Amino acid sequence: MPFPRPALPAALGALLFAAPLVAQVRAFTGATLIDGTGRAPVANATVVVRDGRVVAAGAQAAIPAGAERVDLAGKWVMPGLINAHGHVNAARELGTYAMYGTTTVFSLGGEAADVFAARRAQDAATLNRSRVFVSGPVLAPNTPDEARTQVAGVVAQQTDFVKIRVDDNLGTARKMTPEVYRAVIDEAHRRGSRVATHLFYLDDAKGLLDAGADLVAHSIRDAEVDAAVIAQLKARNICVVPTLMREVSTFVYESTPAWFEDPLFKIHPDRAQVPGLMDPTRQQAMRTSTAAQRYKVALEVASRNLKTLHDAGVAIAMGTDTGPAARFQGYFELMELELMAKAGLTPAQVLASATRTAARCMGVERDLGTLEAGKWADFVVLDANPLSDISNVRKISAVWIAGNRVPR
Repeated sequence: MPFPRPALPAALGALLFAAPLVAQVRAFTGATLIDGTGRAPVANATVVVRDGRVVAAGAQAAIPAGAERVDLAGKWVMPGLINAHGHVNAARELGTYAMYGTTTVFSLGGEAADVFAARRAQDAATLNRSRVFVSGPVLAPNTPDEARTQVAGVVAQQTDFVKIRVDDNLGTARKMTPEVYRAVIDEAHRRGSRVATHLFYLDDAKGLLDAGADLVAHSIRDAEVDAAVIAQLKARNICVVPTLMREVSTFVYESTPAWFEDPLFKIHPDRAQVPGLMDPTRQQAMRTSTAAQRYKVALEVASRNLKTLHDAGVAIAMGTDTGPAARFQGYFELMELELMAKAGLTPAQVLASATRTAARCMGVERDLGTLEAGKWADFVVLDANPLSDISNVRKISAVWIAGNRVPR
């Protein structure tokens, strides 16, 4: 579970993404509710929110006297999306994630001080941007002694995960050795922290799982998963985060993506990157890049492995590795859901991976992942049913976090 977080001074906390003070009780009425528990959708439902948390949700939810009513007739309500692997470089990016319906982001490395501050300020009924959990610097020790020292430094920052990379970037870089990553995992566990790992190869996955890694933060992409790694994952109930859009980002700009013209994308705050991505010289370089073409094949392997793992009962948590340049936060999460469906998961299975399963995998299921009494009122209002067509997650009418409407 995440570490306890020291409170910010009241004046500073009030400045960090806080919505104006609003009525303490709101009742959202008339929508069809997908509460995230796996139960059937409830028509003409009411969600009652007090001080940022759900009081009641369903067809029989009583509306307290004096509650502010928000009419959602004809809409669909679902829990906010949880990105189990993103990167938040600056606190302002939490508004971008939120406007696209990703209401919680686990940032697996590289956060600035203002992101840590935003995390400390987020347990507030006035919140109107995405929640964030942090990992601090991605560790790259060369020896077991360095590993233990670096882990101690990260844990001292009260991070939610320790993050390591075990990858040679398709043979172009030095990979962390088993001796070193075992020291990282051992020291992290000794200090009460979990370890998320970047990986690429099947053999590395087996070694990391044997060493006790707690989260596989990318797909296995070099080979088909086998019975041995499936058994390792299931034995400790370890979750896998596919990050299919990470692979897409490595080759998609070899031409101009059609989604550059999507009206939903055109409102993206980071659209200033687009002209550079359309540069013919850059696109030609990507078309001839050996790495880009190798990652194109890796996406196919990752997609097959996603389906195999899910069918075998391995827990899948949605994630994207968004945050680096040209990986568009918020928008890529919606595309990730579509790729998961393309890989063979049903819309219901995809939504579960991005809500209740992600919450459980990341240790925040007490507060997030479903719309039930006692949990934060983080939800997305859609104009169409995402259970009939996953692409309907793009049809966002509004996003609410702690019962406060997100600016869009």
